[in-house]
Amino acid sequence: MNGASREALAAARESLDALTDNTSVDAAKLAEELAAVTALLDREVSLRRVLTDPAQSGEAKAALAGRLLGGQVGGETVDLVSGMVRSRWSRSRDLVDALEELAATADLTAAQRAGTLDTVEDEVFRFGRIVDSSKELRAALTDKAATKAAKTELLRELLGGKADPVTERLVARLVTAPRGRSLEGGLEALSKLAAARRDRMVAIVTTAVPLSDQQKQRLGAVLAKVYGRTMHLNLDVDPEVLGGIAVRVGDELIDGTVAERLGDVSRRMAG
Repeated sequence: MNGASREALAAARESLDALTDNTSVDAAKLAEELAAVTALLDREVSLRRVLTDPAQSGEAKAALAGRLLGGQVGGETVDLVSGMVRSRWSRSRDLVDALEELAATADLTAAQRAGTLDTVEDEVFRFGRIVDSSKELRAALTDKAATKAAKTELLRELLGGKADPVTERLVARLVTAPRGRSLEGGLEALSKLAAARRDRMVAIVTTAVPLSDQQKQRLGAVLAKVYGRTMHLNLDVDPEVLGGIAVRVGDELIDGTVAERLGDVSRRMAG
């Protein structure tokens, strides 16, 4: 997002944080209602254009949102959406993107309250790895001809009772309503949102064999010192790296694997 939309999203995030700081607010219910509003505005293009029309006053747009949503969702959701439409958005679609992010963040807040945020982070990461390793599964989950019911049933078979309820909800919304995003891109965005709940960065660590608890703690401490932020480790075991360790933080790759060093030698010999 750029310009006005970036400022509007920042304000919406602050409003959501202030709202969910109150433990009496049901974060999971809030997430469900925000997801429903996201679906509504994604579907009703003319409505979202009216709600983001810079020629209309913020109060008029907020009043319209209140009339539309009142009685359909809870008061907290109405207040949050009304505040968002008072803001100025560069594009009408940005409002929907922001609502979608807030829905996911509210669900992650519910996981944080339940003490399962780490579990959700790991499960989202693992699900991504499973999708990466199976072309057939990815094709089934991204098939535009498949019905929502069919995809939901497939996800139920994959995750039902095996993953945290928050993980199931987040992945289900991503798969059944991708809104033009790739599955991989959506999962990566969810991982970043989860890390942001604790102002953490995510490091994807690949090793040939599992790390011990002591090794994990030492690596986490080293990376936190390097990047100046608490680091969450997503651990992946890949025997093909042969030995050593590869760490990816954002777009930066620190590769110390035997496979990479052998590849480097081969490239030099070929050159």
